[in-house]
Amino acid sequence: MLKLMYITSNSDVARIVENAGVDRIFIDMEYIGKDIRQGGMDTVQNHCTVEDVRRIRKVISKAQLMVRVNPIHDAAREYDSSEKEIEAVIAAGADLIMLPYFQTAKELERFIKIVDGRARVFPLLESKKALENIDEILEVPGIDEIHIGLNDLSLELKKKFMFELLADGTVEMLCEKFRKKGIPYGYGGIGRLGKGDLPAEYIIKEHYRLGSTCAILSRSFCNTNIITELDQIKKIFEVGLKEIRNLEKECMEAQNYFEENKRMVQEKIKEIAGIR
Repeated sequence: MLKLMYITSNSDVARIVENAGVDRIFIDMEYIGKDIRQGGMDTVQNHCTVEDVRRIRKVISKAQLMVRVNPIHDAAREYDSSEKEIEAVIAAGADLIMLPYFQTAKELERFIKIVDGRARVFPLLESKKALENIDEILEVPGIDEIHIGLNDLSLELKKKFMFELLADGTVEMLCEKFRKKGIPYGYGGIGRLGKGDLPAEYIIKEHYRLGSTCAILSRSFCNTNIITELDQIKKIFEVGLKEIRNLEKECMEAQNYFEENKRMVQEKIKEIAGIR
């Protein structure tokens, strides 16, 4: 089944989502260049710290702790170098470290060298240059998993709707390359089943058709900035994850409907992109 990830630095929420069955608690420390890149869009920008990593490490026991650091950078007046940041994250107990917005094989090599096998390496492919350099990037040894960041990548490719990359073959092409290299992969995020312009059930079926192994539970699954009652959050995760896991069982038992789902996804994405 998909390894499901959820972004939170709230200790109470972390306990709830872990108990509900989320596989990875995701701490997001990325902020360098992110606001410029995303052009003021309504996207999640958490800017957590190493203290958040330490705190969440203490309250979870079953889920893995994943941390998204900043893109590869040298020290500046406002922040330490990537080396110091990553060392601190490892010391704080990260199981997986995600590198966002890398563009070249050299950046990825530097990242892997810093981590030095002390955590799983999880690059986030979300730049146009990384897409262009993908064959060289995939020759870099030491990639444990890889994720396609649909939001930033779709912005750089000037798409109207981020899931257009699922309809135009970009995601499928990348998944095939990852599969040939034996690297586990995932892409994008998913919300609640039956909700949104492109409901999660369509996306989950594509995950299975494409051999994906992980997905982020998006802010639309449960926005804890708006929903603050812990009992309500608990109910959303318990019900929502049960729905997802039941659908996954269906996916594993009835893989013959994937091609029809692919066609429906493409049509739905084109419809959405055309009205935005």
